[in-house]
Amino acid sequence: MTSYGSYRPVRLSPRRNSFARALAKDSPLRRLDWIMILCALGLSLGSSMLVWSATRGRDALTHGDPQYFLYRHLTNLVIGVGLCAVTVLIGTRRLRTAVPFVYIAVLLMLMAVLSPLGSTINGAHSWIQFGGGFSLQPAEFAKLAIVMGMAVVLSARVDAGEREFPSSRSVLQALVVAAVPMGVVMLMPDLGSVMVMAVTVMGILLASGAANRWVFGLLATGAAGAIAIWQLGILSKYQIDRFAAFANPALDPAGVGYNTAQARIAIGSGGLTGMGLFHGTQTTGQFVPEQQTDFVFSVAGEELGFVGGIVLIGLLGVILWRACRIARQATDLYGTVLAAGVVAWFAFQAFENIGMNLGIMPVAGIPLPFVSYGGSSMFAVWIAIGLLQSVRSQRPIGT
Repeated sequence: MTSYGSYRPVRLSPRRNSFARALAKDSPLRRLDWIMILCALGLSLGSSMLVWSATRGRDALTHGDPQYFLYRHLTNLVIGVGLCAVTVLIGTRRLRTAVPFVYIAVLLMLMAVLSPLGSTINGAHSWIQFGGGFSLQPAEFAKLAIVMGMAVVLSARVDAGEREFPSSRSVLQALVVAAVPMGVVMLMPDLGSVMVMAVTVMGILLASGAANRWVFGLLATGAAGAIAIWQLGILSKYQIDRFAAFANPALDPAGVGYNTAQARIAIGSGGLTGMGLFHGTQTTGQFVPEQQTDFVFSVAGEELGFVGGIVLIGLLGVILWRACRIARQATDLYGTVLAAGVVAWFAFQAFENIGMNLGIMPVAGIPLPFVSYGGSSMFAVWIAIGLLQSVRSQRPIGT
C-alpha cells in the first residue's frame, strides 16, 4: 500500500486571516458599492492631472510652485476619502440622530459668512478665510444639511409605521428646513448654489411620495420667485450680465462672455482625442479664467478630446446609476430620500457645470463634482458618497 505521508493542515498567516475575514460573506466591506467608490476615486485622481495642467504655468496663483494646486488637490482628496470612511463607520442610524446638530452647525457656518469673518471671491461673499491660505465655502455643506434634514423630517412618521406617505405637515416642515439655509445663501449672493439646492429639494419631494400638489406648487413658487427677483433688482450686476451673455453669446465676447467663449474654443479645438495632456493651447496660454474650478471641463475637452470628455461624463453617470440603485433598494424611506437627494444634487450640478462650459447653460460658478479644485466641494461630495454607502450597508448582503 502506497503511503502519501501525514496530512498537514495549511495555516494562514495572521495577515492572510485578516484579509480572508474582510472578504467573508458577513463582512461590512462586502456591503459597500465598490463600483461607485472606484469611479469616484478615478474621477478625483484623474482630475488632479487636469487641475495641474490648468495651473502649473500660472505663477500669480501658484506663487512660483508649479505643483502647488496638484498637491493641495490630492490633499483635499485624501481628507475627503477619510471623511467618507468616517461617515460609513458612524452608520446611518447614528447619523440620523445627529442630523439636528449637523444642521445647526452648518447654519452657524453660513451665518459666519455674513459676519466680518466672511470674504468675497469672484463677486460672491460666500467664503470664510483661515490662516495658511485655507478657505471654506459653507454653501457646499448646506447641500448636505438640506438632504439630511429633509430626509429625517419626511421619513419620521412613515418609517415609524404611522403613515404610508409623508403628510402635508411633514412636507411643509421639510420645506422650511430647506428654505432657511437657501435664504442665507441667497443673501451672499450665491445664485448657483441656490439653483442646485432648489433642484435637490424637488428631487427629494418626488422620491418621498409627497402629494403632487406640493411639487407643482413648488414649481409655481419658484417661477414666481425668479420673476420677482429679476423685477425687484435683487440680483447683482455680474449675475445679470451672466444671464444676458447666456441669452446672447455674441453680446460681449471680450467682456462678460469671454469665459464661455474661450471655454468653447478650448473644447472645440480638442477634436476627437485631444491635443494631449499639458499640450492644450488655450490651457497653456491661460486664455480660460478659473480653469481649475468652474471651467475644468474645458481642460478635459481640449487635452483629452471628445473621448476624454465622454469618459469623464461616463464615470459621473455610473456614480448616479449606482446611487439610484441604492435609493431603490433602501430598506426605509429615510434611505430612499437621502440617496435620491444626493442623485438630484450631483446630477444637476454636473449638468450645470458642463453645460456652462459648452454654452448651453448660464455661468453659475459651481464646481464639477469630484473634478473641480476646491476643498469644500471635495469634502462635501465624499461625505455624500459615505452617506450613500451607509444606506447601502443597511441592506441584507446579496440583495
